[in-house]
Amino acid sequence: MISPTTQLIGESAAWLSAQEHVSRVATLERPILVIGERGTGKELIGERLHFLSRRWEGPFVKVNCAALSETLLDSELFGHERGAFTGATEQRKGRFELADGGTIFLDEIATASQQVQEKLLRVVEYGEFQRLGGSRVLTTNVRIIAATNADLPAMVEQNDFRADLLDRLAFDVITLPPLRARRGDASLLADHFARRMAIEMGEDFPGFAPSAIAAIESHDWPGNVRELRNFAQRLAHRSMLVAPGEPVVFDPTALDPFQSPWRPPSDTGSGGSPAPKSTISTPAATSQSPSGRIDPSVTADFPAQVAAFEMRLIDEALAFAHGHQGKAAEALGLTYHQFRGLLKKHDYGRKAGKVKEDEGTPLTGVPRPAM
Repeated sequence: MISPTTQLIGESAAWLSAQEHVSRVATLERPILVIGERGTGKELIGERLHFLSRRWEGPFVKVNCAALSETLLDSELFGHERGAFTGATEQRKGRFELADGGTIFLDEIATASQQVQEKLLRVVEYGEFQRLGGSRVLTTNVRIIAATNADLPAMVEQNDFRADLLDRLAFDVITLPPLRARRGDASLLADHFARRMAIEMGEDFPGFAPSAIAAIESHDWPGNVRELRNFAQRLAHRSMLVAPGEPVVFDPTALDPFQSPWRPPSDTGSGGSPAPKSTISTPAATSQSPSGRIDPSVTADFPAQVAAFEMRLIDEALAFAHGHQGKAAEALGLTYHQFRGLLKKHDYGRKAGKVKEDEGTPLTGVPRPAM
């Protein structure tokens, strides 16, 4: 039985390969490391590993190691005795005790202190630990799944992470692909998140316009699925308020909710001069090096950006012409046959409603101008 919160959406080869890896190691009674950039779904993978294992009926306990100080993390994981520190007025069980018979998920494991790492090492090796301020040795039967976005082998070389702990945690390592490497998954996820927003609003989701789908696929999403979710729901919410019932068109301002002509300038801390505001271009954001040149390592591929831009122009022209292809072609300065060529190039008929051969017949499923 899989937890109802574990929704893993995607059809790309990179994502399906990662899911196959999860299925292969889920039933093993061994520690697993889940590695991935922020927002790639490490916690969801941890849940899936638990609910596909023999421990699925046991507890699944999550701990964010980065959210607690050294003493609090020690107490949270292993518990404490009364009087162990100021404010410890009674004995408290730790997460390892609470997770007995199940799985514990240690998020941001790279932030744990050396002292906590030493205690984790003993739990992994022998299943033994002591509460903070206590002397009695306790035992627990817990499977450990740890996650991080850090390069743990590099941290070992810099003496920031214990090599012996890494050896024991890394029985197997699942490395999740970033969203930019999951071709086709961004639009699937965006549609899923937007439909959830529509349900929350009590509306029917009309779908994304082809130009919006192309722009979503061409953006590199540095914040991965978490960033995409916020963008898709923000964009769908705005669009369904302004143009209800019309396909959602791409709006670059939905990428950054802080964009505003009245946004307070940032203080650089050196002379008080404001730092330049970031800008987001369409159809996808681009990054520049200090020399002003575009950095190809962090931008979407050129053909995808060109396709997204062309499809956005098609959407806008058809909206202006109320779906009339001949008038839309004229608005773009193209002949009717050139415009039809663009529609065919981008499979526009299949994505936004069937394209009629009669240039005077309006297209269905194209955005209309907001009144």
